[in-house]
Amino acid sequence: MIICSKTSERLRDLINEETEYRSGPNLVKFFNVLGFNHSYGQGFPSRWKYTDDCLETINGTPKLDTCIKNAFNPVNFIGRLGELDGYLADFNQYLAFDKWQVVRNEAEITFKKLHKVELHENETNVPSLSESDFLSREFSGFSISDLGLDPNITDTLNNRLDEIEKTYNSGAYLSTILLAGSSLEGIFLGLASSNPRAFNTVKSSPKNRDGKVQQFHDWTLAAFIDVAKDLDLIQLDTYKFSHTLRDFRNYIHPYQQMSSGFTPREHTAKICLQVLKAVIMEISENINKIPK
Repeated sequence: MIICSKTSERLRDLINEETEYRSGPNLVKFFNVLGFNHSYGQGFPSRWKYTDDCLETINGTPKLDTCIKNAFNPVNFIGRLGELDGYLADFNQYLAFDKWQVVRNEAEITFKKLHKVELHENETNVPSLSESDFLSREFSGFSISDLGLDPNITDTLNNRLDEIEKTYNSGAYLSTILLAGSSLEGIFLGLASSNPRAFNTVKSSPKNRDGKVQQFHDWTLAAFIDVAKDLDLIQLDTYKFSHTLRDFRNYIHPYQQMSSGFTPREHTAKICLQVLKAVIMEISENINKIPK
């Protein structure tokens, strides 16, 4: 199987932190199973670059098939197969452009060759979520204080919002994106900490190999976004573009930015800033929906 660069980038994110957070040593173990003979130590590159390099090496070989099977191995998702199927559905949207599909049949992961590019929306009966419509939404009168977070984190987040506006207005678009992404994660973590029962009992809450919900500090931003959507705290378009912000936030790693050739621009920063405003406004409106 040969996959394009976009599919490889998505697979990298799934391996590095979404299906399971893998530290540098754990990534070495993951790829050494495929025949590499690497060791973790001084001079080890960023996790993003390391995974990119490994995937590039095995692309087009049977080892890539094994890599994908290992990443989505059902034995690692006991008690959370629904989460696994969600990852597969997401990855298949990218893999479709390579005319392949990953299929789970109970505990077996196989591949299906497609004769043409087949695209399927994850959501049914949902209107098109256009970028222009999302950017045209206006927000006023929103405040971090309306979220009921700990006063200390509220002050910190308010200071960050002021700084984000300054970086955006001064044309520092990468800083805007990174601050927006980290602030978004801070909001969700603060909200989860204030409402642990609600966040822990949602079906999409991330589980460890024993089927127990992970500690909040181990949750990825992707997990927080999914749970917020399931709790009806954010709307579908905000959910979609929150994941877009999450993708851009990963460019905090210089090697990640270098390998992808990403150059932040005003339009990208505007989307990220709009996501942050939408999340704050929608959560403040829906916070009473959180079960106590």
